[in-house]
Amino acid sequence: MLLKDLPPDARPREKLLARGAGALSDAELLALLLRTGLPGKNALQMGQEMVDTFGGVAGLLHTGPDALKSIKGLGPAKRAEIVAVLELARRALAEELKEKTLFSTPQAVRDYLQLQLGSRPHEIFAVLFLDSQHRLIALEELFRGTLTQTSVYPREVVVRALALNAASVVLAHNHPSGAAKPSRADEALTQTLKAALALVDVRVLDHFVVTSTQAVSMAELGLL
Repeated sequence: MLLKDLPPDARPREKLLARGAGALSDAELLALLLRTGLPGKNALQMGQEMVDTFGGVAGLLHTGPDALKSIKGLGPAKRAEIVAVLELARRALAEELKEKTLFSTPQAVRDYLQLQLGSRPHEIFAVLFLDSQHRLIALEELFRGTLTQTSVYPREVVVRALALNAASVVLAHNHPSGAAKPSRADEALTQTLKAALALVDVRVLDHFVVTSTQAVSMAELGLL
């Protein structure tokens, strides 16, 4: 069935114009980007295939043009357009955090970290470096692999904080397992980094444990 053969209130474009983008599913939004499908598979079905294949929009955010080749019917132009839109989403959140005080928009921080780290297949330790007004200077991914207290080097975090003239930092790492509860090792690592950064007068404001569905604040849990 072609999209034009669907009832008017079920067509993604008409639904968006009538009810707003928030009323559309992930597959429907992707269908609007795709515009056309294949014989026997309309754009909405292709959008749903992408959602299913990559684990939702969170998975798509970390999917490059080569991985998109697995979806039959996505040519170079469509792949490039999808990757461009996803990159714009990341940059929009980053710009918001650079222009505003970080903790005036706590949900934006969580969204940004989930976009950056939530669907990675391996563990990533990242640091948000902030200025004296708690605005984002940069997010840097400093370590990857199996994170332990000994595989994250405090000296390197301190060196980057000094190089960027950061006044404070927010730590973040992902749990690919999907379990967002901080571990004892996470707590120990946080205290080690907090002590090291305090020596150069850089505060650790929070440490987030990130999955594809949530970002848990250790400060809110009283673990900082």
